[in-house]
Amino acid sequence: MTPVLVFDIETIPDTDGLRRLHGLDAGLSDNDVAQFAFARRRIQTGGDFLPPHLHRVVAISCALREGDNFRVWSLGAKTDGEANVIRRFYDGIERYTPQIVSWNGSGFDLPVLHYRTMVHGLSAPRYWDMGEDDREFKFNNYINRYHTRHLDLMDLLALFNGRNFVALDDLAKLLGFPGKLGMDGSKVWDAYQDGKIADIRNYCETDVANTYLVFLRFQLMRGVFDEVRYQRELDLVRATLARQDAPHWREFLEAWPQSPIPPRSDVS
Repeated sequence: MTPVLVFDIETIPDTDGLRRLHGLDAGLSDNDVAQFAFARRRIQTGGDFLPPHLHRVVAISCALREGDNFRVWSLGAKTDGEANVIRRFYDGIERYTPQIVSWNGSGFDLPVLHYRTMVHGLSAPRYWDMGEDDREFKFNNYINRYHTRHLDLMDLLALFNGRNFVALDDLAKLLGFPGKLGMDGSKVWDAYQDGKIADIRNYCETDVANTYLVFLRFQLMRGVFDEVRYQRELDLVRATLARQDAPHWREFLEAWPQSPIPPRSDVS
């Protein structure tokens, strides 16, 4: 079985880059620089969400299904710099050549990682292989939107039409999964300024758990799993999380009912 790696990133404004681009005074606080960027963005678009090249990665969380095992974790130590966290993400791709799965990874996570990888001068040859080194990658690689080596669930379920996009929180809850708990992306900057890196990582981990559970339902829908296999995969996730002595996983399990498949409504 090809390993499956679900990933999600959390970001903050790249205040150093913003200073460089706009010639801002080095004495300005990071928050002042961020507020400057948010104000410019609101004038341009009506919202303050910055474009991918102006983000800095503060967390990458992963869920890996490989062999008989499933695990969820955040890359690197809480004190690791951005470059090391990104390097570890690509090291995992080099090691496992997994199918990577995301929610809006094509629209945000991967473009951010591309730009930050360049900023730090890192290399990711396996990820960027489009058939030059491995002929199989010519027909199924991580970069092509319509290949499945990277599966952006949000993009595919919407049939690649932005009008049909749905928030992960909404779909996860509709399917009977916990959805977001205690934080969302709009709160990450404030949490980071308050030194709550652990909270950001925990939130990111629950996002990848939700994404993986949605991926399992997707596999059921497309017939890759039958109901027995699907339930076995759910049980593995539940058992794995139950062994983790962490409040965010206890909260996650409390919000996750035992039978997320709705009863059949066949009409005879």
